[in-house]
Amino acid sequence: MTRTRVLWVLPPLALLGGFLIYPLALVVRQSFTSGSSSSGVPTLEIWRAVLSAGEFHRALGNTVVIAVAATAGCVVLGTFFAVVLALVPFPGATAVSRAVDTILAFPSFLIALSFTFLYGAAGILQLGDFLYSRWCVILAEITFYTPFVMRPALAALGQLPAERLNVAASLGARPWRVLRRIVLPEIAPAVAAGGALCLLLTLNEFGIVLFIGAKDVLTLPMLVHSKGVVMFDYPAACVVAVVEVALSLALYCLYRWVFTNARMVA
Repeated sequence: MTRTRVLWVLPPLALLGGFLIYPLALVVRQSFTSGSSSSGVPTLEIWRAVLSAGEFHRALGNTVVIAVAATAGCVVLGTFFAVVLALVPFPGATAVSRAVDTILAFPSFLIALSFTFLYGAAGILQLGDFLYSRWCVILAEITFYTPFVMRPALAALGQLPAERLNVAASLGARPWRVLRRIVLPEIAPAVAAGGALCLLLTLNEFGIVLFIGAKDVLTLPMLVHSKGVVMFDYPAACVVAVVEVALSLALYCLYRWVFTNARMVA
């Protein structure tokens, strides 16, 4: 029995090692090697140079600020839209819900491209330099990632017994109190899960920043692109990439720890 289990585990481990662990190990090795990975010299100078550079600090700050702000916006809007679509019946609610779902199938650069037609120099609104600002990047990410919060919240609201809402209303509870005491606590785990996913995705977002063309909005993924593709400085690009991966893994571990403890308390 044990041998059979090992045989079933080996193929996934081989795929994981070949397509994820091995390339990541090469990136880590290159970040500590000057020159080519085969004939380079191991050194820590690359890490010192990258981590002490002002552009790295600026990229790290922009990445964190944009990710946190976009996630907060997604949580607020996603929760609001989910509550309205689920609890406030109106004609066309189903069509609106399905239209929002289609955004999940779009690549993120389409949102950035649409923003150029809205806010660009030849766009409809023509808001000057707004298109190339950090606020535009945040707004674009909120537009694209809000469904990642709204969809889990809608699923949670679909499992909320209508009897609980009816009993609360029959006891004289106002709609805001029903929302605060019953609805929001019920969907909080789903909203938190969607928000955590948005935080991880916005932390690594590349397409929106690149296609908007916000040159002054330097993020960690854009810094990897700049170092590796534009400047051909692969060791420095690998350093930034390792930092990005470590930051994402730390957030994921924090997410797992928080939700594991929440289940144990519940």
